[in-house]
Amino acid sequence: MTGFHVGAVAALFYVDMGAILAAVILWIAAGMLGIGMGYHRLLTHRGYTTPKPVEYFLSLCGTLAVEGGPANWVVTHRIHHRFSDQDGDPHTPRDGGWWAHMGWILVGRAQEHPPAVLRHYAPDLIKDRYYRWLNNFYYIPLLVVGVLLFIFGGWGVLLWGVFLRLILALHSTWLVNSATHLWGKRRFETDDDSRNSWWVALLSFGEGWHNNH
Repeated sequence: MTGFHVGAVAALFYVDMGAILAAVILWIAAGMLGIGMGYHRLLTHRGYTTPKPVEYFLSLCGTLAVEGGPANWVVTHRIHHRFSDQDGDPHTPRDGGWWAHMGWILVGRAQEHPPAVLRHYAPDLIKDRYYRWLNNFYYIPLLVVGVLLFIFGGWGVLLWGVFLRLILALHSTWLVNSATHLWGKRRFETDDDSRNSWWVALLSFGEGWHNNH
């Protein structure tokens, strides 16, 4: 994580339109297609259905966000919904704002669940050979993309397309765990502390409307 932050700062010394364009395209692919449409709405909540090739593609895009493999991500989020802002919630601000934002990621192996937990919370994914592989080797697609960015674009495109883009996207995602449970408006009286935040929604492709969710 330290290395990603250092690389993000270094990216500011290699500013050009090609590098910025690469970062924007990968932000959309990883954040909107991968995490928002793939990991979250499709895999976790099964809010809609797609042909399997489309589902697999969206899941592959999700790995580019480096938020863990699809099964581990789904398990964490399903646990969050089951125990939202109660004992057992992996990232509630009731354990501290810093903990909710990124402390839970930095301490321990937050998104690496044991086999029994995976089978309990994500049996639909664990029985699928593709998801078992992708869950274990979720970092490989980003490594491939990083090598290609460097070969065809050099250091600037690599630093923007991977490092700076990743740090901005990660902190935007973590704001959903922290900020939208601390500040904002509550349209519905739920049992948790979820709130709607327009500025987090802008950064996270709509995920900031957390109380609605």
